[in-house]
Amino acid sequence: MQGQIIKIVSDLHIVSCEGETYPCKCRGIFRKEHIAPLVGDYVLFSKEKCLIEEILPRKSEFQRPKVSNIDQAFLITSLVRPDFSTNLLDKLLVTMELHGVDAVIVITKEDLVKEEYKHKFREILSYYESIGYKVVYNYEIDKIKKLIAGKTSVFTGQTGAGKSTLLNKLHPGLSLETGEISDALGRGKHTTRVVELFELFGGKVMDTPGFSALDFSQFKKEEIKDGFIEFFDYPCPYRDCNHVREEECSIRKSVNDGLILDSRYLNYLNFIGEDK
Repeated sequence: MQGQIIKIVSDLHIVSCEGETYPCKCRGIFRKEHIAPLVGDYVLFSKEKCLIEEILPRKSEFQRPKVSNIDQAFLITSLVRPDFSTNLLDKLLVTMELHGVDAVIVITKEDLVKEEYKHKFREILSYYESIGYKVVYNYEIDKIKKLIAGKTSVFTGQTGAGKSTLLNKLHPGLSLETGEISDALGRGKHTTRVVELFELFGGKVMDTPGFSALDFSQFKKEEIKDGFIEFFDYPCPYRDCNHVREEECSIRKSVNDGLILDSRYLNYLNFIGEDK
């Protein structure tokens, strides 16, 4: 039968099929061939033996956290406590672009922002909307529910930004554990320990411990460059231009003209190792 792995605890893989769940183990050959099932995998399994026999092809996959077949990522982004970080946000956005996953920016803790700083945040967020990203606020529950429908989504972001709190708001019956913010560090305590897939609002949602290792070392500079989607709006006259030193580079010109957000370009340089 065909099912989907919705949770992994030790060597037990919880497979969902036709409204029922089955705690399954894997064929021994998986370990021999270094095949590691992920939460989100569609699998062929024996209901009688509770044995996973085959992992079906994945359309997307990540290793940290170990998840697959994601359509959409909700990037939970706090404005304060923990403080807003364009560097982390851009890392997450580029990561999703490189894996072919749509991204939705979800803003939390706007109510804690001092009035004099709200305009600055709105300007930054309007830029992300202008280049094609959806931006929603954590109190826009109905809007988030509509975005969940028909897709498999992952919730991720800074520790303490409010991932589990938002999921609990969306569906109080989940009763996910939430953590307090450390006053000393301004960061939250990890509360999500196991990746789990839930069916919600006509779609599927994963709660994860977060993307703990955002490492671009496996990607070429050209691939990272393509993760900055607004760069395509300003075709460069130089072939294979990395937008670092070339005098007539259209990307550098667009940054100087205020068409590309300064922080986006600086983060791009950082990601390709040219920030120094």
